[in-house]
Amino acid sequence: MAEENYLKEENRKIRYLRFLVDLSILSIQQDDLLLEEALERVEEVKRAACNLFPGKEDTFELIYRPRFYRVIEERFGSPLERKNV
Repeated sequence: MAEENYLKEENRKIRYLRFLVDLSILSIQQDDLLLEEALERVEEVKRAACNLFPGKEDTFELIYRPRFYRVIEERFGSPLERKNV
């Protein structure tokens, strides 16, 4: 029973993070943001992800940051450096 509850909680956190990422990407694509504001949005999502999954900063960097950077580059035109901003 405890393992089942743990898995339910992990799945809930994954769905929530996915929702945050998708919502933030839509915001970057559609809202009237400056580049700096878009980059700050990425950092806000990273902080939320690290609160949900402590110790998984590298996972964020591998999976989500490139996705965010592609969207930001599409929106703002210039390529971003591929390291932490």
